[in-house]
Amino acid sequence: MEKRINILETEPEATKAMYALAGYIEKSALTNTHKELIKIRASQLNGCAFCINMHTKDALKQGETAQRIFLLNAWKEVNDLYTQEERIILALTEAVTLIHQDGIPTDLYREAQAVFDAHYLSQIIMAVVLINSWNRIAISSLLQPAD
Repeated sequence: MEKRINILETEPEATKAMYALAGYIEKSALTNTHKELIKIRASQLNGCAFCINMHTKDALKQGETAQRIFLLNAWKEVNDLYTQEERIILALTEAVTLIHQDGIPTDLYREAQAVFDAHYLSQIIMAVVLINSWNRIAISSLLQPAD
């Protein structure tokens, strides 16, 4: 496979800014489950093997079940496996990740506002933005999954 630059090493100031946003998300009110569902689902949509590998392992370590991880890419088809909050978060993750297709549908945004306060909803969106940025860095750099 082609060797590419390691952006995180060649651009330390950009890396520092990315880690600052990651630190904000880590300290946010988002639950660990919500953060990991966002990371895994966005990474699946983007086809980022490096991040899928990392975040599925992290989710398992934090107590997520293998079944929920295995079925995450088909979450819409599974009725009782994900909570209403998680389903909204997964829908928002998909809408923000694929924002170029249809934007964020008004009905989804209103549903999210009915369930989450403004701060939590903002943190969800920022977490999606962050993992999409990490995905793009990893894919552009051809980062390979770690063992």
